Amino acid sequence: MEKVGKTTLSQLEQKMVTGQYVLFFSADWCPDCRFIKPFMPAIEEDFPQMTFLAIDRDENMDLARELDIFGIPSFVVYQDGKEQGRFVNKDRKTKEEVEKFLTNFTK
Repeated sequence: MEKVGKTTLSQLEQKMVTGQYVLFFSADWCPDCRFIKPFMPAIEEDFPQMTFLAIDRDENMDLARELDIFGIPSFVVYQDGKEQGRFVNKDRKTKEEVEKFLTNFTK
């Protein structure tokens, strides 16, 4: 998973012009984020057509605010620069829930 440093929405959108991306918002202090992180390599392996970007919410508060990311961990799917869907809430997410969400965007 590619870690994204401090960035702006404009910079991120330029990066995601073509292809399918999954933005994974989390923070080190978040227990629900720590719960899902060990499953992320398997999730990535199950969805090889998607590029996963890890975004530290605390390092990117302005970006999170612009994208209405108020709960973490959160997942946002982009296709060719346009948002396709999101799994955003403050609840713990299981591997199965994340994969069910991502399946909605496979071709």
